[in-house]
Amino acid sequence: MRVAVLSSGGKDSAYAVWWALLNGWDVAMIVTVRVNADDSMMFQREGTAIAGVQAAAAGIPWLPILDSNTEGIDALEQGLEPFVRGSIWPRSSLWSQSDILNANWPEWSCKKPIHARPGAPIEAIVSGALRSDYQRVRIDMMANRLGIASFSPLWHMPAHIHMNNLIQSNFDVRFTAVSAEGIDSTWLGRKLDNDCISDLATLEDQFGINVDGEGGEFETTVLSAPWFDSLEWETKAEWGKNRGSLDIIDVWESNNP
Repeated sequence: MRVAVLSSGGKDSAYAVWWALLNGWDVAMIVTVRVNADDSMMFQREGTAIAGVQAAAAGIPWLPILDSNTEGIDALEQGLEPFVRGSIWPRSSLWSQSDILNANWPEWSCKKPIHARPGAPIEAIVSGALRSDYQRVRIDMMANRLGIASFSPLWHMPAHIHMNNLIQSNFDVRFTAVSAEGIDSTWLGRKLDNDCISDLATLEDQFGINVDGEGGEFETTVLSAPWFDSLEWETKAEWGKNRGSLDIIDVWESNNP
């Protein structure tokens, strides 16, 4: 099966890419939606350009889609439609460096352009949706309109099992944005490990947070996974009151600085 995978560069979507590859499917492209708005109930907003670097490290085409709407689903549908119908992307690459800069994407996100692979149309969309009915219903409805299947391999996966699976499968997951009681600035850039899960479980008991961050407690970025070469980065922490985030200054493949 030829599929597109939605990815923000975070833990859930990175796992969804791996799941599709483990199924033996042809991942035709990784698709990243950047919502240029103050908030979005559909897509992660911060640091999503790293999905393009992950795609480059795996040799998979990357399709970034920008939208000023808080939902972003209409732009996603329009962006996918040419590939669903079997059209070949008319440019030499999915996204040119000038487009990246004009659209406010970081320059480091297009250091290694990925060329489109001509072939059959995509047959399905894969997402890392965990428990958000709002998100999954809209993706499923979009897929239905496009005439393709929709898969959410992590749907209702127990939080502790999901987080442990990431560690056991050698995903290098870093916390890049935090906003919850009990989670302070020391979590920014922290790597997901067994101690981290133990601390999250304690915070779950004390404050009722979601161990997998599904309630908006934190966002993540993946620096290595079974399906792409390891990445390194330069970041800058921003903190205010009870929330903070990491600004990504630069990203590069570990063996290719």
